[in-house]
Amino acid sequence: MPTVVAQRMLAPKISWFRVEAPEVAVKAEPGQFVVVRLDEKAERIPLTIVETDRKVGTLTLAVQEVGRSTADLVRLVTGDTLRDLLGPLGRPTEIEPIGTIVCIGGGIGVAPILPQARRHREVGNRVLGIIGAQTKGALILEQEMQDACERLVVTTDDGSYGRRGLVTDALVDFLDEGLEADRVTAIGPVPMMAAVTEITRTRKIKTIVSLNPIMVDGSGMCGCCRVTVGGETRFACVDGPEFDGHLVDFGELRQRQGMYREEERLALEVFHQEGCTCKRG
Repeated sequence: MPTVVAQRMLAPKISWFRVEAPEVAVKAEPGQFVVVRLDEKAERIPLTIVETDRKVGTLTLAVQEVGRSTADLVRLVTGDTLRDLLGPLGRPTEIEPIGTIVCIGGGIGVAPILPQARRHREVGNRVLGIIGAQTKGALILEQEMQDACERLVVTTDDGSYGRRGLVTDALVDFLDEGLEADRVTAIGPVPMMAAVTEITRTRKIKTIVSLNPIMVDGSGMCGCCRVTVGGETRFACVDGPEFDGHLVDFGELRQRQGMYREEERLALEVFHQEGCTCKRG
């Protein structure tokens, strides 16, 4: 079984862990994801790959507590095992020399934007970064993004760190300064990605977003992860997870993302009342 070989908390309710998965690590590319299951009765959870070490055969993943299943995953420690890990899934990010790219990560979205920023810099692109969170305590992977970007702007909603405001405010500033961006990539909460695409649409800047709709099998068979892109149905697990943001129906996506919010809240409430019951060893 895949075994956790390292773990640390990036922020309250956000965990980073490295797991042994040599057959996946040797093939995984930025933008792809895995589906993990803690035990035989657990929910299947899609997680974007943050880092790979092909020589050692490990993957680094990040997870945020949202419902009962992710609460179990956040509490994994070194030596714990996963029942299964499926991947790599999805289409890799298209990374080639294009010029100047702005990489935007909001909240947990900083984790999947990091490997893309690194790879863009490796192929010679000029990489500018914007990352944000609600508060200083919720900000993750700042130093790693600083190392990957020529310039990095950090924002917090409450002004407790970096500049006060949203990542979209920093993007507008970049563009108003005369930045000629060849591409923008945004990963984070759906409202944030939607707002980024509205800014870039009027300026005709190609914008890529990574979608994480409700997902079950990760193979395109269940149809749960369907999204509307350019007026056509696409499945995030096999056609994505990345799409042209200017073509995504974000209204539909927001509606589908909220379908089980109340059930997630209740399950998480019971979890905290009863205490952690996740499998160990």
